[in-house]
Amino acid sequence: METTKLPPSSPSSPTTSFSVPSAEKVDGFPRRSMRRARQRRSHSSSQFRYQSSQVELTPLPLLKDAPVAELHDLFCKKLQQCCVLFDFLDCVADLKGKEIKRAALNELVESVATSRGVLIEPLYPEAIKMISVNIFRTLPPSENPEFDPEEDEPTLEASWPHLQLVYEFFLRFLESPDFQPSMAKRYVDQKFVLQLLELFDSEDPREREYLKTILHRVYGKLLGLRAYIRKQINNIFLRFIYETEHFNGVAELLEILGSIINGFALPLKAEHKQFLVRVLIPLHTAKSLSIFHAQLAYCVVQFMEKDATVTEYIIRGLLKYWPKTCTQKEVMFLGEIEEILDVIEPSQFIRVQEPLFKQIAACISSPHFQVAERALYFWNNEYILSLIEENCQVILPLVFATLYRVSKEHWNQTIVSLIYNVLKTFMEMNSKLFDDLTASYKVEKQNSASSWSVLEAHRNRLNSGTVDFFYTVQPNMRLRKTVYTYIQDVKDALFVCTVDMCVGEREEQRVHVFNEGLLVLLLFSNKEHTGNN
Repeated sequence: METTKLPPSSPSSPTTSFSVPSAEKVDGFPRRSMRRARQRRSHSSSQFRYQSSQVELTPLPLLKDAPVAELHDLFCKKLQQCCVLFDFLDCVADLKGKEIKRAALNELVESVATSRGVLIEPLYPEAIKMISVNIFRTLPPSENPEFDPEEDEPTLEASWPHLQLVYEFFLRFLESPDFQPSMAKRYVDQKFVLQLLELFDSEDPREREYLKTILHRVYGKLLGLRAYIRKQINNIFLRFIYETEHFNGVAELLEILGSIINGFALPLKAEHKQFLVRVLIPLHTAKSLSIFHAQLAYCVVQFMEKDATVTEYIIRGLLKYWPKTCTQKEVMFLGEIEEILDVIEPSQFIRVQEPLFKQIAACISSPHFQVAERALYFWNNEYILSLIEENCQVILPLVFATLYRVSKEHWNQTIVSLIYNVLKTFMEMNSKLFDDLTASYKVEKQNSASSWSVLEAHRNRLNSGTVDFFYTVQPNMRLRKTVYTYIQDVKDALFVCTVDMCVGEREEQRVHVFNEGLLVLLLFSNKEHTGNN
């Protein structure tokens, strides 16, 4: 499984005080860039977990020099020694104790990684206790309430020099040839796993990377916890989607899920399909989608490769949540659609081609050139092009009018060139259908222009007080009065207001109709004008 590359880490630095610039004292809404500049100065979260300790550490003999008979006892003492916590916000406090603990952790890591027979049953509770004391803590609230992972610097864990070694020990412990799942499951239980999952909300990307690898090992080694881990990840995602809209470790959890989905047995269980439909698809609605979209798309494609029957659920789900106002998300959706089409079965493609290419046509007509460009790139994919060619009779009528119109109107010449290439491709696929659609489009344009000319003429007559057509409406017939006001400054725009009214007995209503019932503009009574315009 490919590991997501992390941004370069910033060195920890203590919290420093600063004065607020005079300009910001006046401005109640300081610029975002100014807020970011201030918040980058703090790189610590340990102030919320530090517990003062009066224990003074003394160096213990080296494990490599210990007699075999005393090795396990010394190993246990070093584990207990490493349960002491230190304050890393004060860089000069307890320097000796910090160094002793660091050296002990290094020894423990090396011993577990290189020695055989070290992990005996009495050491399991001590090892899990040491790990728990060091890594489990209440994560502090973000110092930046408007934290944006894409732009802002994360808050780094000040105690990372020790914490990293604890995570490394845990990882080596799980990967050791001496590791016995039957012994470990007594101590690595559901409560332990739940606390481990909560740590994925850490802002420190280095910690989340270790947690990702460790949770994957736990899932692989302790089979009895698999269903529980999936359930709790499901709960985290649901809380993220529908309640908090914030969780730092979504990308890492999705990366773990990618490999879990890859190992699902066939046929897929109902709970797995429900997870896809109720959790993974709605995750596309998140504001922070760009942070974890690559991992999310991978999970979706893995489901498709496992079971092709979920294809329609996926495509229709993406179309349901298609972004309307965010072009960046729209480009991401188009990229994911292409990944899906790369592995789609032809039989499944037929089931979704109509709604899918209606949406692609809408993207081609987007004034944002990146959206239009990304949609047009589908025709550069050989497999997708072969699917389009096989279903040209259905797809070409869906996109032809958009392609023809945008080729004449789009402001970006790159888009126009790409559209010409697509039209040329369609012409080569089915020249007769292409010619028929071209002729039909031109006739439709002429009819549309003629209809608007008639509408303009009738509007002018209406303004002059002339009424041309009257239809008699039967008494006691309930109508909806529709008033259309033409907006002079906006071409082809109409403001619509509807009001319910009932026709009284022995009273005739005259309905003004334009273009053979194409559009009802005003509704009159036989006595007085009921409209405002």
